[in-house]
Amino acid sequence: MKKKVAVLGSTGSIGTQTLDVVSRDPDAYEVVSLAAGTRHEQLLEQAHRFRPKLVSIGSKTLADKIRSDLPAGTKLVWGNEGLIEAAAGAGAGYVVCALMGSLGLKSTLAAIDAGATIGLANKETLVTAGHIVTRRAADRGVPLLPIDSEHSAIFQCLNGEDRGTIRRLVITASGGSFRDRARSELAGVTVEDALKHPNWSMGAKITIDSATMANKGLEVIEAHWLFDLPYDRIDVVLHPESIVHSMVEFVDTSVMAQLGNPDMRVPIQYALTYPERRPSPATPLDLLRSGTLRFKEMDFERYPCLRMAFEAGRAGGTAPTVFNAANEVAVARFLNREISFLAIEEIVESALAAHATTAEPDLEEIAFADGLAREAAAGWRK
Repeated sequence: MKKKVAVLGSTGSIGTQTLDVVSRDPDAYEVVSLAAGTRHEQLLEQAHRFRPKLVSIGSKTLADKIRSDLPAGTKLVWGNEGLIEAAAGAGAGYVVCALMGSLGLKSTLAAIDAGATIGLANKETLVTAGHIVTRRAADRGVPLLPIDSEHSAIFQCLNGEDRGTIRRLVITASGGSFRDRARSELAGVTVEDALKHPNWSMGAKITIDSATMANKGLEVIEAHWLFDLPYDRIDVVLHPESIVHSMVEFVDTSVMAQLGNPDMRVPIQYALTYPERRPSPATPLDLLRSGTLRFKEMDFERYPCLRMAFEAGRAGGTAPTVFNAANEVAVARFLNREISFLAIEEIVESALAAHATTAEPDLEEIAFADGLAREAAAGWRK
């Protein structure tokens, strides 16, 4: 029987690579719903290629643009309600959440309530509401399978292991676009400079987050929730080659690592086929040609966004929500050329400093904190 798959964020980097994986094994998968934000022409192409039961687009205006061109029998929905219907209303047994930012929270919860297995590529869902999402998934007996390469690596290293024997997790970081620049050289960097990631081809927001190391901070908070470990047992190291995707050290000092060439289709496929492994379109790793694998201690002064993420994670409650929301707005302002690159971290620090954390927040309190942080970040001036 085919696995019925919904792809939320189908026109983004993870979404398109998910559909590439699915298309290579048409006997194994049926795409039942697709959801996108604004890329309506690309969504139309995907709809004609995969013939889903349902597609969702970001707004009614965009829905009206594509309505007449959709394949016969494909239902069209839009907005936040449409996103939830794409996640939970098309009969998907497996939902890939590849939406950008905090948009994925409600749709992920809806998919969990519908009993679907979650392939999670959206860090912000656990960052903003990890206590709610993990509890809901446990109550429903729904697996949360990580798609991020780092969390997939940890997940693979832990297969068959007693979680009580973990000493620490070691998350690797490429260092981003400016890893070879001193902090003093970052004052005048441009958007174009920041978008030139040396190892990965990713969307604009995540590429900027990689350069500030905010992305790694989000991964640390996500790892805390996925693997139920305190922050003092989660480390980050610089690894420029991006060959070792992450490591687990056990109490007997053994270290397990997952290695491979940088290709997101590998963790995507593993999450889709788990617990099975199938042939992959990725290029096999040749360690003899890879040369030296370098590792370097993380410098929290060089990357203050990572420091702030650890601090927000330890504070808990609504603090990670504020970290994420302020960062999203700051990155958008940088991409719009409103602020400098270094102002991103200033905005995040300002938002966190002004925030009074609410412990164990419900969804309404999370949304309130998120809104206040976004308002503060949007209004920030040097």
